[in-house]
Amino acid sequence: MVLKISLLVVFFAVMIGVGLYSRKHSQDVNGFVLGSRSVGPWLTAFAFGTSYFSAVIFVGYAGQFGWSFGLASTWIGLGNAFIGSLLAWVLLGRRTRIMTQHIDSKTMPDFFAKRYGSNSLKIAASIIVFVFMIPYTASLYNGLSSLFNMAFNMPYWVCILIMAILTGLYVTLGGYMATAINDFIQGLIMLVGIVAVIASMLLSHGGLVSAVTKLSEGSVGELHGAFTSFFGPDPLSLMFVVLLTSLGTWGLPQMVGKFYSIKSEGDIKKGTIISTAFAVIVAGGCYFLGGFGRLYADKVTMNPATGAPLFDTIVPTMLSTLPEIIIAIVIVLVLAASMSTLSSLVLTSSSTLTLDVIAPASKKEFTEKKKITTLRLFIVFFIIVSAIIAVIKDKYNFSFIAQMMGVSWGALAGAFLAPFLYGLYWKKATKASVWVCFIVGVALMIFQMLISLKVVSVAGSGAFIEYMFANSLRSGVLAMVLGLVLVPVVSLFTKKCDTELVEEAFRGYDEKVLVSAKEALSDD
Repeated sequence: MVLKISLLVVFFAVMIGVGLYSRKHSQDVNGFVLGSRSVGPWLTAFAFGTSYFSAVIFVGYAGQFGWSFGLASTWIGLGNAFIGSLLAWVLLGRRTRIMTQHIDSKTMPDFFAKRYGSNSLKIAASIIVFVFMIPYTASLYNGLSSLFNMAFNMPYWVCILIMAILTGLYVTLGGYMATAINDFIQGLIMLVGIVAVIASMLLSHGGLVSAVTKLSEGSVGELHGAFTSFFGPDPLSLMFVVLLTSLGTWGLPQMVGKFYSIKSEGDIKKGTIISTAFAVIVAGGCYFLGGFGRLYADKVTMNPATGAPLFDTIVPTMLSTLPEIIIAIVIVLVLAASMSTLSSLVLTSSSTLTLDVIAPASKKEFTEKKKITTLRLFIVFFIIVSAIIAVIKDKYNFSFIAQMMGVSWGALAGAFLAPFLYGLYWKKATKASVWVCFIVGVALMIFQMLISLKVVSVAGSGAFIEYMFANSLRSGVLAMVLGLVLVPVVSLFTKKCDTELVEEAFRGYDEKVLVSAKEALSDD
């Protein structure tokens, strides 16, 4: 117990210390929101990775999908690494940095306004972020309850309170730079922690070969070897999970926003490698660990109504059998994962609401100082609201809140991915196509929520519809794919954006820069 508390105290002290140190970088909006667009590759790569992988993945998804797919769930982590990280950096990193600086865009809603020439798009995008980011933020507290109960016998609301206060302190003090530095520290903790946990778990079962052998033997009613096979017992469902959790990051404001702040071309190349390696270890490791969850089937808490396991208890059950030093490391790991993602989400939400809605609507002059103050107030507001939602959900088990959390990722990615991607690459994308994408993405996920709450039914509407709306994973992928199809199709039949506006947005790509010969060959 002394070891656990000591590690937490040191961890908390470092987080607050970084917030105080970073105050000098948050004196204006550009510094507070973007770190003055001068953040190096290591900080940016770790900020991207730690915003991507939270306690939701380590405790919730690793347990749920590890139980469902066995060792094949490792493909989810590898998909996150190579589609969600590597391809995202390659296709979005440089172009996002260039265009957003050229058009002076600090947020994703602001990008839509300036790229497509429509303030109404900015307001609509801000509302979508506001509505769907709060339940997404609240979901970060999931998984902490059972873990902290195991380690400290501590009430859930106390965990939430500690995490909310500390995250709020360092983000309001230091803004993006404090978040980026703390993300780097938290990322190191996550790397060490996941390696230590996997090694300890495998050793407790006699090593990798022995653990895989036990898993392949299965139990009564299971297909022998199904959970150690290459693609697991349900390859199609596995594919949907990989697509949503990997491709979805391309349209999430808190993820894409990391590219706004990176410093140089060389930093983008380094950041690509670092971010991908981080994702392979952390995401691949989490899902690989979860793949052994069925070895603990006799200890996992089951839902008496359905007979299925309570997924958030699987990983904590696995950890409870490990040495105390490993449990102490895991507690800091999960807190680090949760706080890093929470800080990124609340900074994204507050900057969007302040810069894209409040400031433009203000009749009085909105000075830099006033913007910073408003940003800090909204950071506190978002943290308080998300914490209250998490407590209410835990105490009263409101299914509405739980379903909202499930559709948040799909709604954000479904609405934003296609308009943002085409906006960076294709001059002919139109304002009308963006509106269609916003409406379709949000409508599909709200429909999914109503189905999940049993307000409406798709029974008898056809095998395809019933399959795609069986859960938010499939409908989320449907929303993203439809967006990628609808934007070019609608753009062909709707009014084009102002030519001068579009050419100006793309002009940043044509600016001449001097580079060394090792970067590019001379024409001579």
